[in-house]
Amino acid sequence: MSGKYYGAIALAGLSTMASAAPDEKTSSFVDDSHLTVTARNFYFLRDYRNAPNRSNNGEEWAQGFIADFASGYTPGVIGFGVDAQATLGVKLDSGPGRSGRGLLAVDEDGEPRDDFSKINGAFKAKVGETVIKYGSQMPTSPVFATGTARLLPSTTEGWSILSNDIKDVTVDIGHFTRGTGGASTNRDGSFFTSYGGTEFNAATFAGFTYKPISDLSLTLYGAKYEDLWKQAYVNANYNLVLSNQQALNFDFNAYDTKDTGNSKAGKIDVLAWSFATSYSVSAHKFTLAYQQIDGDEPYDYLLQDGGNAGNSVWLNNSVQYSDFNGPNEKSVQARYDMNMETYGVPGLTFMVRYVTGFDIDGSKADPNGAYAGLYGADEKHWERDIEVKYVVQSGPAKDLSFRVRQATHRASSFDNDIDEVRIITEYPLNIF
Repeated sequence: MSGKYYGAIALAGLSTMASAAPDEKTSSFVDDSHLTVTARNFYFLRDYRNAPNRSNNGEEWAQGFIADFASGYTPGVIGFGVDAQATLGVKLDSGPGRSGRGLLAVDEDGEPRDDFSKINGAFKAKVGETVIKYGSQMPTSPVFATGTARLLPSTTEGWSILSNDIKDVTVDIGHFTRGTGGASTNRDGSFFTSYGGTEFNAATFAGFTYKPISDLSLTLYGAKYEDLWKQAYVNANYNLVLSNQQALNFDFNAYDTKDTGNSKAGKIDVLAWSFATSYSVSAHKFTLAYQQIDGDEPYDYLLQDGGNAGNSVWLNNSVQYSDFNGPNEKSVQARYDMNMETYGVPGLTFMVRYVTGFDIDGSKADPNGAYAGLYGADEKHWERDIEVKYVVQSGPAKDLSFRVRQATHRASSFDNDIDEVRIITEYPLNIF
């Protein structure tokens, strides 16, 4: 039976669940429930400029549907609820040799599937301002986060605690043991590392964000990837308002990663950090960023089943194609953003940035580790990104968005020369 059939059942099932008649005992459970359905059309083209066979360029076009249901909580000291998600992806165009870029699920022979779908859910309990969840989730922590950059979101299975009971503090704890990439329907999918490709079985993290004043946030996390690495993360972000049309922002991020347990990826000892400052005036925003990797291995992070990278890289120079995270790499970014609302076109935004990375040296990586041979000495690269986005502001098509992202990347022998285009149309519909 096709994935389209199951996807239709999933969407109908969520709507049926949501329309159940409330009674006195379940009124808050139902009245505080929400259902959204998002239609996402995604065209992805990656042109490998230095590939010997240009037919291996990545090109995929697909239509996705994402239904998200979040219930309220039952009355009482401890409130109980459920979250559920149903997704459906449909191939519009691709083929062998052009697929496998994380947009579409593929068969064992590399043939993109015509359609694929899945249903996920989680139970939740709430005490005060603390929510405990068990089941399928999409964590967003800086040390363990699922991916959202392709057609359908990735998910992971486990438990989490998110608490706002302490004034000005958000506590975030999680333990996850398996997951499903956005381009996969494997419920028991493994975890991998994005650059080393090392498989691991579980990830645990804990952290908090403290906001002593409205314009300052301080974040600290610790994480352990089983038999792979232990990691600490710190962030400080400060926004300085100069006037009603001017502001400065300062953002610092750092990851300290060391191998642990059986050290499946070999020796790892990496300090990755970045600092960005931006100046906003009226419709314009100017940003400069510097990033540095201290260590003979790259800064690495989560990859899920189906080839979907996670979002747990909060370094400032992680951009559309490259993360600028090579061993011993230094990189500099210049970026410009413009919001056309000031000029009478609300919803239209524009961005351009240029990042250059240099002094990459991976020649001293553990010869028996996962990163041996991935980088040479004195490697370098650069990337230029251009993005235009428009969001409809009112009327029947309110919140419909059109987004075009273009990237050009050129590198020495360690990486690819690519030209990439992503065209994304998205329409979120709030059912209730």
